[in-house]
Amino acid sequence: MWKNSPEMTQPQDTNAIEVSVVMPCLNEEKTLAACIRQAQEAIKAAGLRGEVVVSDNGSTDRSVEIAESLGARVVRQSKKGYGNALMKGFEEARGKYLIMGDADMSYDFGELPRFIAKLREGYDLVMGSRFKGKILPGAMPWKNKWIGNPVLTGVLNLFFGTRVSDAHCGLRALAKDAFQRMRLHTPGMEFASEMVVKAGMARMRIAEVPITLHPDGRDRAPHLRPWHDGWRHLKFMLMFSPTFVFLLPGALFMGVGLLLVVSQLFAPADGPLHAGPIRMDYHWSIAGSLLLLLGYHVINVHYFAKIYAVTHGLREPEPMLDRMMHSLTLEKALLAGLLTMLVGLAADGVVLWCWIQQGYDFGVYFRAYTRLGIFGSTLIALGAATIFNAFFFSILGDPTKYGRD
Repeated sequence: MWKNSPEMTQPQDTNAIEVSVVMPCLNEEKTLAACIRQAQEAIKAAGLRGEVVVSDNGSTDRSVEIAESLGARVVRQSKKGYGNALMKGFEEARGKYLIMGDADMSYDFGELPRFIAKLREGYDLVMGSRFKGKILPGAMPWKNKWIGNPVLTGVLNLFFGTRVSDAHCGLRALAKDAFQRMRLHTPGMEFASEMVVKAGMARMRIAEVPITLHPDGRDRAPHLRPWHDGWRHLKFMLMFSPTFVFLLPGALFMGVGLLLVVSQLFAPADGPLHAGPIRMDYHWSIAGSLLLLLGYHVINVHYFAKIYAVTHGLREPEPMLDRMMHSLTLEKALLAGLLTMLVGLAADGVVLWCWIQQGYDFGVYFRAYTRLGIFGSTLIALGAATIFNAFFFSILGDPTKYGRD
């Protein structure tokens, strides 16, 4: 029934293959043939040496049979997931340039030459943009079009400095060497976000090509689960953006906490501090101490996450982080923590001494001594945390792992 396509017979000189069109496939027998033919015709019309690679993810229908009969090269990925299927296809692809697209007829592979043209101009990643192009009626659910895609794309652009209009378009192209540099690893739908995130973090050149999204040709529900997969995309981006998840909230907590604790030291000895109509008694020192300690802890987690990501190859080294690891040695951090604790102990020692000298009763000045005691105890906790964190930083940033002499 399905005839081989002679023009797509694999070339003997595999090094001459310029373009590999990779299609993830899981039970796509209804639409796969049309997608393969469309890709083959686009490659031939553009005068390219290319191949179609179908990365089968465990199909139980006739998808594999159809792909092979049409001259496509089938690779098999036993690990389930959209990302796993694409990574297997990319790894097995022989082309200098990789084109990925779903095998459900929602994308027009006839637009392939425009992607290749951008790659030849030197771009590392070329994204299709449905929002700059056209979305045909019935091609995208309203919640994806007006909520999911815009929100997730906006978050990605904010966190990683990219400027794409459609971060989750399934039709895109990238150079094979860019794929190897990205070190992609996510198994599911969040693979689409990971590709853009890694490209942005590595300062790769990204271009966009307006495309048309068509209603898919399936006779079943799509594999995509909007809310579940949307959360996976968001969770992945949060995990890879410690600045927004940890550093900024931590700096806010620590700044507000420090302001509250220090301002209370300048309050009247026998009364509350007034900030306009607001009466700020010594209880505000407790809230300030809590925020200060919480913020300090969260900021440390930010640096833990960044160092871990660098030492495990999940992100490129950053100059500022590298300078910090060189200059902030374990010994310096231990000394800073110890000095902070000593200042705190001195403050609490003053409070204890005065309490004893006044017959174990602060009288009308209990507010002043309470504030000073909270301040001292907070410094003791910060110093102790610094000492323990210094050892953990040293373990994470081991020179042999971090690539330092």
